[in-house]
Amino acid sequence: MNDVIKLLKSHRSIRRFSDRPISSELLRELIEAGQGAATSSHVQAYTVIHVKNQANREQIAELAGGQGYIATCSDFLVFCADMKRPTEASERTGANVVRGMTEQLLVATVDTALMAQNVAVAAESEGLGICYIGGIRNNPQQISDLLRLPKHVYPVFGMCLGYPDQAPEVKPRLPVKAVLKEDYYTEDDEQVEAFDTTMQAYYQARSSSNKDTDWSRNLKPLFDNKLRPHMRDFLIERGFEMK
Repeated sequence: MNDVIKLLKSHRSIRRFSDRPISSELLRELIEAGQGAATSSHVQAYTVIHVKNQANREQIAELAGGQGYIATCSDFLVFCADMKRPTEASERTGANVVRGMTEQLLVATVDTALMAQNVAVAAESEGLGICYIGGIRNNPQQISDLLRLPKHVYPVFGMCLGYPDQAPEVKPRLPVKAVLKEDYYTEDDEQVEAFDTTMQAYYQARSSSNKDTDWSRNLKPLFDNKLRPHMRDFLIERGFEMK
């Protein structure tokens, strides 16, 4: 196993950070590493907002569900899917630009996720910890207003960055057999059942936030009450009409 694979398999979400700041030079390197990610047709449909204003960070922490580490990490980034820049660039060449297509939403969201994951891996390679913040989609309009995001741009997720002040265990993943299938899709109930046993043992034994649950039961809120039904109307208002 080479060092890159070892690093990728050692990822943990970090929510407690030391007071040590990240240098502006390192942060710029991380963003450049993010830009090295694959991008559909070289569109580069993303913008990253570096939130430095402490009052804004504290407001985002509340809007994201009371996640205080947004306010206490060294640096907080909001990764935005951005179809404004590429469509306007194309328009300036005389193209008859069509906006609001579902494919544009997919391209911008995938581009943003790939770029952010490059930033995350680069950060961890430098000894930093990261935590993705999907909770900014709890109140995406308020966060868009706070960050002054224009039409055709929407916040996909945030990312806390900093030097770790904790060392949580690596959370187990589904067995490869469940996610890697040969030629055709096959059922994986047996793998999921075995994984539930693994996750229950993990949750009971981990060093903090112990709980008696497993993978399947832990998913319940995501498909029960954390559905964020407001996202469809929000995206349409942003100009992603999903035609």
